[in-house]
Amino acid sequence: MRVGMNPQKQSKKIDLKFTHRLIIVVFIPSLQGYYKDVLEVFKLSLESAIDTTNDSCAITVVNNASCDEVGHYLQEKLSENTIDTLIHHKENIGKIDALIGAARGTREPIVTISDVDILFDQNWQQDVEHIFVNLKNVASVSPIPCRNFYNYETTSTYLNILKKSVSFKPQPIPENHDAQNRYLASFNWEQEKDKNVLWPVIEGNGVKANMGSGHQILSMRRELFFKTVPLEPSLTLVGNHSEEIYCDRPINYSGGMRLATYYNRAYHMGNKVEPWMKKIYETNKEMNLADKSPKIQRKFHAFKPDHPNQLIFRVKAKFINYLFNLIYKYSI
Repeated sequence: MRVGMNPQKQSKKIDLKFTHRLIIVVFIPSLQGYYKDVLEVFKLSLESAIDTTNDSCAITVVNNASCDEVGHYLQEKLSENTIDTLIHHKENIGKIDALIGAARGTREPIVTISDVDILFDQNWQQDVEHIFVNLKNVASVSPIPCRNFYNYETTSTYLNILKKSVSFKPQPIPENHDAQNRYLASFNWEQEKDKNVLWPVIEGNGVKANMGSGHQILSMRRELFFKTVPLEPSLTLVGNHSEEIYCDRPINYSGGMRLATYYNRAYHMGNKVEPWMKKIYETNKEMNLADKSPKIQRKFHAFKPDHPNQLIFRVKAKFINYLFNLIYKYSI
């Protein structure tokens, strides 16, 4: 028998405290073999995220059946109030299903999904949000620009350029040279020698960004997870085109632009800690302790993603890609 009334029923509507949420899924089943140093990599990633996000961004960590050492570390972070939400899975449900499930439970307009081995640099959040605030029809932004991905699932970005919503102005960004080579090295790809190679830069409303991105870290509009991301579960542990199907294609199908920050603001580490990573982390820590400036709550443009027939979209994409390359003649 119920006595009285639940006082929460008389409460006012909940205020949205944050405007941005960072989600990291961690799966470290043991501290042996491939995973020997991954916990230390993850600690660098999470601590760097804590040091470089402001009060408008909350951090969610999804523990996807990691070993006890990882679980204990995450409980400490939650107790310290340095992360906002901790989700534990007893069994590994797969990277994408863990990410998408957490993303669909968010309320913030910007949702950043990140791999466990991303090292966050100062101003990554501010630079990502600056693009969303100042450019319309942006579906995703990555803080890791990479020239190689200018034509990967960027048909909708091409179309926005062809419509003159933004301008396309390839230009050198020598400041990105070292970071670009570190990114390439993390996959054992051939590195670049010329600091003055052209980057696929778009510009609008006085804001510059790079076209395209990888999917190791993506800041996405929340609407994508309910409109163009498949509703059925992936049921895939990792890989097998799951990132392409649940992240890359949905961004392109939305009609919004797939962009990256003009300057590099994060790094892909791999499964082993290197001295340069610790140096960046230590610099972040020092700057975070010195920075006492007020935090800014940003207002983002409304975003209404398209929901096209995927087969028809892929057919149209061939014509759009051909037209873009014919007009701009850009390639790397």
